[in-house]
Amino acid sequence: MKIVDVRPVTVAFPKKTPPKGTKENWHQYLPRGLPMNRFEDWPPTVPGKTPGFRGREVWVKVTAEDGTFGLGRTSFGAPVAELVRGEYAELLVGRDALATEFLNGLMWEASRRHGTLGHSCVAISGIDLALWDLKGKLLNLPVCRLLGGPSRTKIPLYATTNDVEWALELGFTSIKLPNQIHWSQGLDGLHILEDQIAAARELVGPRVDLMLNPVMAFDVEFAIRVAELLKKYSFRWMEEPLIPENIRGLAAIKRAVPAMAIATGEDHHTMYPFREMLEQGAVDIVQPDIQWCGGLSELVKINALAEAHGVKMVPHAAMNTPFGQHLVAALVNCPLGEFHISSDVGVPLEHSHLVPGCAVPKDGFIEISDAPGFGIEVKEEWISDWTTVERKAGESFY
Repeated sequence: MKIVDVRPVTVAFPKKTPPKGTKENWHQYLPRGLPMNRFEDWPPTVPGKTPGFRGREVWVKVTAEDGTFGLGRTSFGAPVAELVRGEYAELLVGRDALATEFLNGLMWEASRRHGTLGHSCVAISGIDLALWDLKGKLLNLPVCRLLGGPSRTKIPLYATTNDVEWALELGFTSIKLPNQIHWSQGLDGLHILEDQIAAARELVGPRVDLMLNPVMAFDVEFAIRVAELLKKYSFRWMEEPLIPENIRGLAAIKRAVPAMAIATGEDHHTMYPFREMLEQGAVDIVQPDIQWCGGLSELVKINALAEAHGVKMVPHAAMNTPFGQHLVAALVNCPLGEFHISSDVGVPLEHSHLVPGCAVPKDGFIEISDAPGFGIEVKEEWISDWTTVERKAGESFY
């Protein structure tokens, strides 16, 4: 079966009005520490006001000669959409739709001169996911089974949220807290952080795992101080404390505070930085993002590297996407999945902003469907060609 079309698209899901919650979700009230906070124009604030946080989503549609199509999704807007359309589409049209490894090879080698680690990798991610979705549909099998799975009937989850009581009520027994400070805040920031994590530990008691997600907002010296603090409150891991380029810094944190597990990877692209982190013993849990790291094909290779080093993989925000759900369901080396709660307190999770066909958490677990491909339930009339939209003044980047 040959590929006849590859293009960036927009998917407009029917708008639904969720029930009113009892409280706004944490995105609306909690400051967020992010790398841009080092500049006075962007003090710690909600992520929607910080440039470069995620950008507009880009869907990719790959169509086979019989009309069957697969869908993938990635981020970062116009540059990524243009790479899909102008750089990679012509490489793939006319090729065997089932030859995912070969098709990936074409895209990676065509990217060597302009680089594979940034927007190119993100664009390849969206295409690769669409190729796997198409393959599953053509073979009438869920992607999970194409990967040799499932490896379990239910996937255990952890919640990312600052609404701790709501997460407990929903049945989560592991919770990752968002970080609200930046290294430039010094001792004042440490006191703000300790108030947050102490309150969370007191609320959940000793039998619930807690983690912290700095999102690149620390430097090495500050991260070491935070790691010592987290150790005091029995946190399971500290996540992405440094910018992705500073792998030596991660190793320095591990040497200074060996008892605090370090997790990272959502902003590392391709398998190569993961190889370096693993070889240096700088990371205890790898967290590639399936929509950014190179797609499912690359993530499977990252998992093999991690497993060979005795390191577990917990992909970033995987349970919020059908792509991540199928991956984690298949791979034995993924002990749990992350579900990012962004809906208001009191609103059932089935009203979260999930892709139709995506499994919904129940009592801290997920069971994926057996539908072909990634099980995405998208009608063709919801899909339109991707076009650049001017961002209005004051409009969110998130």
